Amino acid sequence: MKNFIGSIGNRMFVLLLAGVVLAVVATTWLATNERKSSLRELRFAHLADRIEQIVQAVDDIPPEQRPIVLQAAANFGFEARMVDDMNDAVGANASASPVQEMLQARLGAERRIAVQRETECAPRPGTRDGPRRESCRVVYVSLHDHALMRLRLHQPSEPPVLRGHGQGGPYGLQYIALFLILIAILAYLVARMATSPIRKLAQAATELGGDIDRAPLAETGPTEIRRAAHAFNAMQGRIRRQIQHRTHMLAAITHDLQTPLTRLRLRLEKVGDDQLRQKLIDDLAVMQGMVREGLDLARSMDSSEKMQALDIDSLLDSVCADAADAGQDVTLTGSTRAFVLAQPGALRRCLTNLLDNACKYGQLARVSIVLEAQRVAIRICDQGPGIPEAELESVFEPFYRLEASRSRDTGGTGLGLTIALNIAENHHGQLKLRNLPEGGLEVLLELPVMTPAKK
Repeated sequence: MKNFIGSIGNRMFVLLLAGVVLAVVATTWLATNERKSSLRELRFAHLADRIEQIVQAVDDIPPEQRPIVLQAAANFGFEARMVDDMNDAVGANASASPVQEMLQARLGAERRIAVQRETECAPRPGTRDGPRRESCRVVYVSLHDHALMRLRLHQPSEPPVLRGHGQGGPYGLQYIALFLILIAILAYLVARMATSPIRKLAQAATELGGDIDRAPLAETGPTEIRRAAHAFNAMQGRIRRQIQHRTHMLAAITHDLQTPLTRLRLRLEKVGDDQLRQKLIDDLAVMQGMVREGLDLARSMDSSEKMQALDIDSLLDSVCADAADAGQDVTLTGSTRAFVLAQPGALRRCLTNLLDNACKYGQLARVSIVLEAQRVAIRICDQGPGIPEAELESVFEPFYRLEASRSRDTGGTGLGLTIALNIAENHHGQLKLRNLPEGGLEVLLELPVMTPAKK
């Protein structure tokens, strides 16, 4: 549940769904109450109209003719008769009601009016409906000559919508469930639509770490998203330019140094002291080696070589064969029959550096290649002293050397592993070091395998 709420899209979905459901429940409750109130007012108004009509009809005829007219009132759904007093008939059940207020307003304040509701109402003559289906209201109204008339009106029971028992009505459970499903779908679509640009921006930021030259984001959508995409593209452009400037500066410096170093070497040949001449030539060779590796470092950070499908088994076999021809103790085992998307020259330089390090500081290189979880795993093991655990990450830094085994006397410049790591990362791979329990160092190079769709 915590992971579900952790997503901004899921949070928006829950908030939208909860907000809409709460608003719908509140408005439905208010609308239902208003509807009930309106229907009751209509029923009361209808009842008041009927009473007003009979009162006005009886009010205008002589007293001796009133009983005849009232006997015929039963045909219109109510009983009516003249009475002497209302005090005995109207007891605890008599109270102010909307019907009484309406009649008082229509007939005048000088009339005496009382309304009583009967819950046990005898059925009307000639009907089959019992008291369970009807209720009665008994109304006492004084006429203009102060005579008192008693009206007993039958009215149907309240409809289910007024009693709150609307089973299967418009607010039934099946309609509520369907409504909630539609609202949930709408909230999900809105949440997906709102978070889609954010997901694209996060994906672009992730891809930027592996490929600074990736295509820029499309600056489309709402204003805020366009601004964010524009800022991201501008940032990518500035980073790319800074890397290019640094790389070009390093390449220019190292390239321009080669000419004076070459002239210096030629002039050292004219030094008369043989011992001094050899020392100067050795120092110059070290400087030239640093210049060459500086150029390799610059190329590893910004290689313009084209990516292409590469048979990794053939490349590794070729690199190991070249090392063995050069007199290094190198053996290769295993095969994968896999292809990787790579820059052939750069990847060859990476493998060559790793083999040279193993043979230079570990006397030999035992190379193996296997396929693990759609990744090519190349392991290079040696029999050297290894690297202290605290410095396994530091050795990837430029010009970092271990004094015990990688001094200038051995020709190390501290750039070999840096170049190899840069090339591995440019190929979306990983380069790891670990000390073997039996002694020696293991270098693990992992590269992603090309999928069939990319071949």
